[in-house]
Order: sequence, then C-alpha cells, then structure tokens
Amino acid sequence: KVAIKGIERELICPACKELFTHPLILPCQHNICHKCVKEILFAFEDSFADGGSESSNQSSPRIRISASSMDRIDRINRSGIKRNSLTPRSTLFPCPSCQRDIDLGDRGINGLFRNFTLETIVERYRQAARAAIAIMCDFCKPPPQESTKSCMDCSASYCNECFKIHHPWGTVKAQHEYVGPTTNFRPKILMCPEHEMERVNMYCEICRRPVCHLCKLGGGHANHRVTTMSTAYKTLKEKLSKDIEYLISKESQVKAHITQLDLLLKETECNSERAKQEASQSFEKLYHVLEEKKSAALRAIETSKNIRLEKLQTQVEEYQGLLENNGLVGYAQEVLKETDPSCFVQTAKQLHVRIQKATESLKSFRPAAETTFEDFVVDTAKQEDILGDLSFHSNGLEIPEINEEQCRMYNKALISWECPEKADSADIYVLEYHKLNKEEESVTWQKTEVCGKSKVLSDLDDDSSYAFRVRGYKGSICSPWSREVIMRTPPAPVFSFLFDDKCGYNNEHLQLNPRRTSVESRAGFPLLLGSERLQVGCYTTLDYIIGDTGIAKGKHFWAFSVEAYSYLVKVGVVPSNKIQKLFHNTHDVTSPR
Repeated sequence: KVAIKGIERELICPACKELFTHPLILPCQHNICHKCVKEILFAFEDSFADGGSESSNQSSPRIRISASSMDRIDRINRSGIKRNSLTPRSTLFPCPSCQRDIDLGDRGINGLFRNFTLETIVERYRQAARAAIAIMCDFCKPPPQESTKSCMDCSASYCNECFKIHHPWGTVKAQHEYVGPTTNFRPKILMCPEHEMERVNMYCEICRRPVCHLCKLGGGHANHRVTTMSTAYKTLKEKLSKDIEYLISKESQVKAHITQLDLLLKETECNSERAKQEASQSFEKLYHVLEEKKSAALRAIETSKNIRLEKLQTQVEEYQGLLENNGLVGYAQEVLKETDPSCFVQTAKQLHVRIQKATESLKSFRPAAETTFEDFVVDTAKQEDILGDLSFHSNGLEIPEINEEQCRMYNKALISWECPEKADSADIYVLEYHKLNKEEESVTWQKTEVCGKSKVLSDLDDDSSYAFRVRGYKGSICSPWSREVIMRTPPAPVFSFLFDDKCGYNNEHLQLNPRRTSVESRAGFPLLLGSERLQVGCYTTLDYIIGDTGIAKGKHFWAFSVEAYSYLVKVGVVPSNKIQKLFHNTHDVTSPR
C-alpha cells in the first residue's frame, strides 16, 4: 500500500499550485488543469496585446514568453480571427513545468487527453484528506443518508436502499459498475479527441499517446509506428513495475542520500552563518577605520577653529583698545597728561611705536585668520567608487577579456569579450564605459547588464576615446574587472552605402555579392595579363565600381576592408563630372584620390 498523503507533491498543478482539477496531458507529457490551460492562453494573448512579457492579471499563472512564441502569436493576431470570450484563439504557450513551447494545433484544448488515472488518484487523496466528511446519497429524501457506493455508469452516489430501488435485480442497470463512495466519475471508454466518435484502440510510440484507427489511416499518425493498446498496456506496466521495484530495492541508498542531504542542509546553515559573521567583521573593520578618520578630521577642524577664534578675538581686543577712553587710546590720553618731560619721554617712546603700528593696521585692515575651511574638505570620490565595487570576489569566476579584434567602433560600438577557459562561468555580465576627458577630475562610469558576451552601444560622441571594462556575476559572486580597453570613435558620422550594380558595372570582369557589400575580380586571362604588365612598369587596365550614394557636403566617415590576398586595390573619392571619364578611359591615368 502507498501512503496517499506522501505523494501530495505529485498531485499539485504546476500552474495554480493546487490539487489537479480535470488534469490534461500536454505533448511534453506533463499535466495541467483544464482551467489553467485556458487562463494561460488568455493571459498569453493579453500579455502580447499589452506588449509585456508577463501577464498583468495577478490571479492567472505567471508565464514567460519566448521570442518564437511571440512571433507565432503575432501571426495569429494578424490572421484576423475573432476572439471568443470562452475559447482562447491562441494555441501556443510555454509548459509551466519545463518551459517548452507547446503547440496545441488547430483543435486547441480539445486535442488534449484527460488524465483519468491522475484524476482518480487525486480523488482518493481528497477522500483520505476529508475522511471525516461523508459523501451523501444523491436520491434520498431530506435528510439524505450517507452513501455506501457510487455507480460509474449513472455518475451518482447511493445509499443501500436507494441503490436497490434504482438498480433492481434482473434489469440492465443491475449490471452497472459500482465502486465505493466517490465524486470522481470518469467515462468507461476513452474516446479520441481528434475523432470524437471513435474509441482509442492503439498507442503511437512516436508521440507516446493513445490514438484511434482513423488517426493511423489518414490522420497525423499515418506514418508513425503504433502498437495495440493491450501490448502498450502490458509493456508500459512491466517497465513501470520494474522501475518501481528497482527504486524500492534501493530504499536504503535513498535513505542514506536523504541523511547526507540533511547533513548538507545543516552544514549550509552553519557555513552561511559563518559567512555572515565574517562579512559583518569585515564591514565592522571598515566602520572602525571610518570612525577613526572621522574623529581625526573633526579634531583637526576643531583645533583649527579654536586657533582662528583666538587670533580673531585678540584682534578684536586690539581694535577695541583704539576706541576713545578705552585700551591703548585711553592709556595714551593718560600719558599726555604727564607734565614732567623726562618721565613723558621715557614712557611715550614705546607708546608711540605701538600707536604707529595700530595706525598702520587701521589703514590696511586684514583679519588675523581665515573664516573658510576649504582646506578641510574630505574628497571621498575614489573611496566611493571602491566601495561601490565592493562585492564577493571568487577565484572560481574567470576574469573576462575584451576581444579588441572582434570589437567595432562606428556610429555604434560593438563590444565583445570572452572568458579564457570556462565558456559559461558567469550568469550575467556588467559592462562599464566612460568617455576619456582630461578636464574631468572624477570619472563616472556608465553601466549596462548583458546576458551574452557582446553588447551594442549607441549614442557615442564622434571623434572621442572611450574606456571599457567588464566583469562577470554568478549570483552575488563577481569576478574582478577586466583590463580596461580604450577605443576611439570615427572622426565623423559613418556614411553607409552599397556598391552600384548599374552605373558602369562590368559583370564580365567583376563579381558582386547579392547584398552588394563586397566585390572581387573574376579570375581569367585579362587579369593575368594586367598583373604581368604591372610588374614591368606598364599601365594596367583597372575595373571601377562606385557607390550607390554620393556626398554633396558635410564631413563623413567611411571605410573599406581589403582582403589580404588582393593584388592591386585603389580606393578613394571622385567628382561626379569625372565618373564617365573613368569608365571610358580605364587606363590608370586618373586614379581617384
């Protein structure tokens, strides 16, 4: 016997996270509630119509839409099919379990099989969960009696008396199949969802689903390998039984693994607490350093303030002494009252020097101390950048390297990088860049997150140098920054054009690719003669090809890539009034500059 309460996890719908209700089997062999499929399809349509990647309906299952799914829904929307409020028009959605795109085809939900076996197990689980709640008879007069059996043919529950009344002995109803009390009634015959009047009697080994004979004769399973339902039943039951027996025989091994996992859970808890303590200690050290620096800075400011206040206060007292009947002036006035010449001269000499100094300071007033504290401004820009980069560094993450050969700098910048050893060591990368400017004292990095290993950046200034760096992240762990790479944008906006395949184009000598982005000479005898004449210093005949767009004014940037195996290539610009001369006189006498 299987403990029914121990398998609850297998009975939960991956979309609504509740017990299955009328579960359907998806093509990927996962199960989902009938109502959940409809909600997902409706949410899928609404999310596409709203331009979002997730449903705005909080009651419906949250889904993730892939690019291919969006393209498919776009084609469905353009088809002009009117939406029914009860039936979703979309037939494509991601499976909630494996995220694989599921295409229900033209029949939509009607093409899915109902998983009656799973439905029966869910019902048994519900009965076990509500063992104290009885299923009442559907035919008793009030008050109804507790049912003792349910008829699978009538889809109803009966007490003993009502069952005898509605299934009298000797009638056809007496042959009905009855089971214990249940609310789960399933049909006795499984019908084909493609051909509703046909009973499934075969099993498609390719699609792994039951089919009818019409599916095999002219349906979607015509060329598939099928087997009889009895053979498939026997084979699958034997395989399932063997697998179950194997798992049961390994019960001790499973318990050992569970014990080991329990230990790992405890070890993870302990290690996380230790990591938290170490991180807290590291930050506490930073706090202490900052507090010491803060205290030292505040003490220096306080000391400077006291010295300046003392000087200014002394200067105030000196100037107060210059007031009448006060300080130095008052003392001088008293000295002037002295009538004895010798005594007066003895005192006035020193006093006169002081009076002269006071007079000079009065003429050129200058405070004894500065009031500003500009010298005490703390510059923390570099420290803020360092603290902003503070994160968990791991030796397990490879330091990415920017591949300068694969990078391109035009109107937009293509920045590409790679990891030396591990191909997918990081989950996400952070690319930072800034414009090099000598006038700016502090550097402000612009940041962008990238899932891949390349990024196209736009809105870069012309004729400017930029520094780039990248680092990888795996969860909260990050790698050190890569080496900074400096690249320069073109001196002018990029001028884009294609080769002209009409004006003067000689298809006998030149071969132009279909996109008109590259051209090469056709191999032949004239080319060999031209090479020979060139070697002996003779004029050679050139084949010209021009761009399909001209430049009338302005400053533009354009570039060519010349293959290494090329023998003679001349590239330049030419006035429009000389183009015809080039094509008529093909000798190298008027090369473009």
